[in-house]
Amino acid sequence: MKSVTEGYDGSVLRQKMKVVNSSKRISKNQNNSLPALSILAQDISELAHNEKEIFSPIFQRWNPLAAGVAVATLHSCYGNELKQFITGICELTPDAIQVLRAADKLEKDLVQIAVEDAVDSEDGGKSIIREMPPYEAEAVIVNLVKSWIKTRVDRLKEWTDRNLQQEVWNPRANKERFAPSAVEVLRIMDETLEAFFLLPIPMHPALLPELLSGFERCLQHYILKAKSGCGTRSSYIPSMPALTRCSTGSKFRGVFKKKEKSQITHKAKSQVGASNGDDSFGIPQLCVRINTLQQIRTELGVLEKRIIADLENAECIQEGTIANGTGKRFELLAPACGEGIQQLCEAIAFKIIFHDLGHVLWDTLYVGEVSSSRIEPFLQELEQYLEIISSTVHDRVRTRVITDIMKASFDGFLLVLLAGGPSRAFTREDSEMIKEDFKFLTDLFWSNGEGLPADLIDKFSTTVKSILPLLSTDTESLIEEFRSLILDSSGSSAKTKIPLPPTSGQWDPTEPNTILRVLCYRNDETAAKFLKKTYNLPKKL
Repeated sequence: MKSVTEGYDGSVLRQKMKVVNSSKRISKNQNNSLPALSILAQDISELAHNEKEIFSPIFQRWNPLAAGVAVATLHSCYGNELKQFITGICELTPDAIQVLRAADKLEKDLVQIAVEDAVDSEDGGKSIIREMPPYEAEAVIVNLVKSWIKTRVDRLKEWTDRNLQQEVWNPRANKERFAPSAVEVLRIMDETLEAFFLLPIPMHPALLPELLSGFERCLQHYILKAKSGCGTRSSYIPSMPALTRCSTGSKFRGVFKKKEKSQITHKAKSQVGASNGDDSFGIPQLCVRINTLQQIRTELGVLEKRIIADLENAECIQEGTIANGTGKRFELLAPACGEGIQQLCEAIAFKIIFHDLGHVLWDTLYVGEVSSSRIEPFLQELEQYLEIISSTVHDRVRTRVITDIMKASFDGFLLVLLAGGPSRAFTREDSEMIKEDFKFLTDLFWSNGEGLPADLIDKFSTTVKSILPLLSTDTESLIEEFRSLILDSSGSSAKTKIPLPPTSGQWDPTEPNTILRVLCYRNDETAAKFLKKTYNLPKKL
């Protein structure tokens, strides 16, 4: 079967060859900014329109699809030149994009002429279109841009790793007190985004998600590394000690192993002053990590606005493209930053209370006589940490960090009272001093109205305030309340043995284990007899 273009007048081909040679000479011998194939595409388009207007009406006497046959031949001739050009493309260049876009435009012009010419034919021009295999210039552009994106995302990932390896989280690195590595990563992202929108392509909206997805992976990696190794609440809070009877003569610590006091004191002081960048997990350095995640979260909003502006200025924007895509950009990063900040806030809080100040909280507070082991030393050292955090942490996150420290200090205070080991023993008379100490603790965070809001302090001090009255309740009443709660929850009768309630660590004045622990630390004979008889806990005080 003969091709529909077979037998076409050779004059068109000869004219086409002249155009090819002319275009190449223009590109080589004159100062012309357009590549030869771009000029050729323009000339062929002009030639095709001339053919349609001048020659085709004459040739239609012999071939009703004369214009279609002409443009199909031109399409094939240019396609041969384009195929050779595409084979030699190794990377995205301005010349490559210009040629491919010119080829795409030429093909649309030629197809349009063929379709219009064949509108009244039996097959509607399908036979002519089959003679015009698509150039797929747009697909080539897309693949080149995707390769361009991959190269730059890989480079960003490499830079992210390199900068993170060198990062020491020094609070003195800049006045904003966030990591220089984040500044560098965000700068590279900004430059890459600018270069992307400078690409002379018509499909920015379609390819943008791939670039942003690469950005998102790199920043997620950064966020993960920024919080890695910093610990969590469970990393620092001690495990619950076994239920035991208080023994005022014992030197055993129920929560921590005993350490040399001079070593612990030296360690605590060095951590409070660790602002020289030597300790990447010191409190000031953890604050820098928080500031860095906050800065990333802020910059995401700036980047989002810039992307919208760039899309509005980009070529070939379809209606609704911007609005539909905006909400899905960086949708995982903002929550990741928030979760990272929350983890770091808790790590700082519990590290300070249960690790850095453990030597005061566990080895000093209420050990021996309550009157001689009050909370003042703990408050003095805690205040130093609060000063460091107030001067280091970003003001948008400062309240959250200090609130978490307050919550951790309340947890530590209760743990001392209810699970502080056998070296602590309390009388009903001690309860007033303990209540006063807790007020001193809350006052530290209120700071005469310059610290945390009073309603926030009240909110998180509710549990402690509800349990403190148990310390002043008489022992007989505590025993009766404990017995009643146990029997009600277990369904046992008063004659059966009272089961030992499980330790949940969720302290509550109506929870049996909480009341039992108050009894364990109650320094009187009635409590000792009850515990010995009921659970065979040592009677000795």
